[in-house]
Amino acid sequence: MDAECLFCKIASGRTDTEFLHETDALVVFKDIHPHAPVHLLIVPKKHIRSINDVDEEDREILVDCIMTAREMARRSGIHESGYKLLFNVERGGGQVIFHLHLHLIGGWNR
Repeated sequence: MDAECLFCKIASGRTDTEFLHETDALVVFKDIHPHAPVHLLIVPKKHIRSINDVDEEDREILVDCIMTAREMARRSGIHESGYKLLFNVERGGGQVIFHLHLHLIGGWNR
């Protein structure tokens, strides 16, 4: 855990962020600047700076993020209409908070 990292603070319960889902390994909450009707963040509790910093030992965390995103899409009612899963990697890739997180984005009427 990084004491200064916003997502470490959120994942450890040191903020008033409402979790939609929580396990021993990760938390899920709404993005405060949503880009779609459904915009959730799936955030590992372990501090990993970005995809570039994932080690072999983190493989299960990535699988857990993706499987949780799939379940949250089902719970949000967008699993059939479609959704995006997105990892922003480094500044050039749009990463603003340097703690690995997966965006679940969807819910548009098409």
